[in-house]
Amino acid sequence: MPATRSRTAGWRRCLQQICARRGSIELALECNGDSSDLLLRARVIDVQPDVLLIEAPVALGNTVAYAQGTKLVGVMAVGQNRWMFHTTCTGHRSGPNGTTTLVLSSPAQVQRCQRRIDYRIETARIDLPEVSLWPLLDPSTAVPIERLTAAAFLRELDGRTPDDFEQNPPLPAVGPCCTARLLNLGGGGVGLGVPDDQAGFIGRHTMWWVRFQLPPALKTPVVSAARLAHSHIKSDRTLYLGMSFDFSANALHRRTVSQQLLRAVHGLRHEGEQRRSA
Repeated sequence: MPATRSRTAGWRRCLQQICARRGSIELALECNGDSSDLLLRARVIDVQPDVLLIEAPVALGNTVAYAQGTKLVGVMAVGQNRWMFHTTCTGHRSGPNGTTTLVLSSPAQVQRCQRRIDYRIETARIDLPEVSLWPLLDPSTAVPIERLTAAAFLRELDGRTPDDFEQNPPLPAVGPCCTARLLNLGGGGVGLGVPDDQAGFIGRHTMWWVRFQLPPALKTPVVSAARLAHSHIKSDRTLYLGMSFDFSANALHRRTVSQQLLRAVHGLRHEGEQRRSA
């Protein structure tokens, strides 16, 4: 039997291997709407015959505990291969140290993504947001931009649509721009994928200015200083960047970014509920 077909048939064994290594899978709300999707990393706690126990994802200290009945798309990667599956949150359990454990239904099957760079199978597709990256030459120049963005987000919460200036805020002191894809959100930062033709100068800089949009629920762009934590070349030759948000120059900006990310997640959940009830 071919290796890929064997692994697809033995998906439970692959998940158990991930669990044994204290590894993670990625979860996205099952929407398939007009918005960009968000993948959140979540550690696998246990693989049982009927359910999967997953540590609830955390975004900047905020637990994202999906409501019971929420339909999700799971993504797991082993080596060069990536698989996706459908699952449903069937409940919650209290974990150690006040953490929340999600109880997910065991998938009926998993499907291998046909292309390494795609997040799609026959029954689901994940569209990842585009991210703009600039080397941050002077972190102190980012503070006024972060404050402008925080004010724009407060006006959005009051019901005002941001104007063109607020949706395209000025830049701090930065170098040349490159583009990436937002592969996942983690506890304190983001995982980004950079095409190989733009990856040449990434390692020359530690501090970066990050900006991305998460419409339609979030109209104000997410902007922040970020520090490159680690990087590696993936099997599809893209460069994976693990970046942690850096709030050392402006601690108050953590709250703004945190609220923006939660608003985007809740907006996607509302969109999914509307689509299912239509």
